[in-house]
Amino acid sequence: MYGYYILIGIIALVSMAVSSKLKSKFNYYSQVRLRNGMSGAEIAQKMLADHGIFDVKVISTPGMLTDHYNPANKTVNLSESVYNQRNAAAAAVAAHECGHAVQHAKAYQWLGLRSKLVPLVSVTSGMSQWMVIGGLILGAAAHIGFGFYIAVAGLIFMALATVFSFVTLPVEYDASNRALAWLKNKNMVTQQEYEGAEDSLKWAARTYLVAAIGSLAQLLYWALQVFGGRRD
Repeated sequence: MYGYYILIGIIALVSMAVSSKLKSKFNYYSQVRLRNGMSGAEIAQKMLADHGIFDVKVISTPGMLTDHYNPANKTVNLSESVYNQRNAAAAAVAAHECGHAVQHAKAYQWLGLRSKLVPLVSVTSGMSQWMVIGGLILGAAAHIGFGFYIAVAGLIFMALATVFSFVTLPVEYDASNRALAWLKNKNMVTQQEYEGAEDSLKWAARTYLVAAIGSLAQLLYWALQVFGGRRD
């Protein structure tokens, strides 16, 4: 069990470091004013229009870095600062979230797969670790196979969350690529502003990469506990 806590500690430290770097990058590029004077909301609306998407609403949502695209009700949700501000960071985030709307409109397969996994993962992810731990306890205490099968079921649920994390990677990277390509091809930003947007999105993507690696590491650790400790 000590190994698990060490693993979680390392993952948490790396995640905190990347998140801290991301926040500092966004704070820095929030000082880079856009030459065109457009707000994040205006950037989003123009990107959607340029892609022929007119059934998606751009709305403001409270919080910091709470930006997301909701395929269920077709809304690009921008945090208040991104929605209103006129800087490189806001442009990057707004364009990125519209990148997801473009994916949806074009039936991007990885986004479709992630959307299908969402309801399943939302139900199973919270119980997976407890099922594994509970199964191990039952198996060790009762010396019967029932606990082992509960633990295996927990591992399957945990594996679904890991798959979801890795499916998220191409979705996020592709949305960023679409956003950057549009910003550049439509001459929406200067070279300095483009570099700021690119750097911001690069660090945002790294948070998803760390999450995926952390999910895989936990899965492998618990799988080793379940299968490595089994005695026929």
